[in-house]
Amino acid sequence: MQEIMKTILYPALTALALIAAWIASIEVFNVPNYLVPEPGAVLHALKVGYIDGQYWPHFFFTLKSAVIGYVMGCGLAIVIGTMVAESRTFERFLYPYIVALQSTPKIAIAPLILVWFGFGIESKVVMVALMSFFPMFINTMVGIRQTNASMLNLMQVFSASRTHIFFNVKLPAAAGHIFAGLQISVVLGLIGAVVSEFVSSTQGLGYMIQAASVNMDVATMFACLLSLVAIGLSGTQLIRYLHRKLVFWDETHNAMGQTE
Repeated sequence: MQEIMKTILYPALTALALIAAWIASIEVFNVPNYLVPEPGAVLHALKVGYIDGQYWPHFFFTLKSAVIGYVMGCGLAIVIGTMVAESRTFERFLYPYIVALQSTPKIAIAPLILVWFGFGIESKVVMVALMSFFPMFINTMVGIRQTNASMLNLMQVFSASRTHIFFNVKLPAAAGHIFAGLQISVVLGLIGAVVSEFVSSTQGLGYMIQAASVNMDVATMFACLLSLVAIGLSGTQLIRYLHRKLVFWDETHNAMGQTE
């Protein structure tokens, strides 16, 4: 119960402090409403948008593309990261090209993805998958390779098979790294979804932000930003919860959770 209170109370206090600073900055510096809206105006935009139902199709479009792309990107990254970690040959063949792909600005290839996959949800899913891939790939590869050498030697002494060693030693040892990658990929994947909607879309929260900017409707822009924040926070908190429940042997995570 105490842990739950801390989880809820601390972020709530931070949110209240930020709102107070927001209101104070508007009053002190006389910031016009067309530049920074008052919290009440943003709350009204959220209320009208979600009660009237205008925001929901855009919300679910962004959520759907983000979830599908995230699952695809992270799933592929775990498979390829495992292959590269387990085989130096795969590393020599694949690693340079994976780094080259990551080094390419995604906003630069967004128009190309649009040409290849069209204006529908497919191009958004591909962009999310690309953004989610690299942190998941690196964390998987590093996590598997940092398996305790003494444990590996012990398993080899008992003539354990390579498959047995992987699933019973390497994968549990890498689980903490994998979940860290999953958290990072949630945020990057959501960025990918919004970027792809900026490039060309008639749906999604990114599209709504762009449309609102044309009309200087900053309250709607802030409302959409808060909706994106809600998706990102919910995703990362879900991954953290699964990490805590499934990877209970992760000493680093337990130590962080016990820190006051």
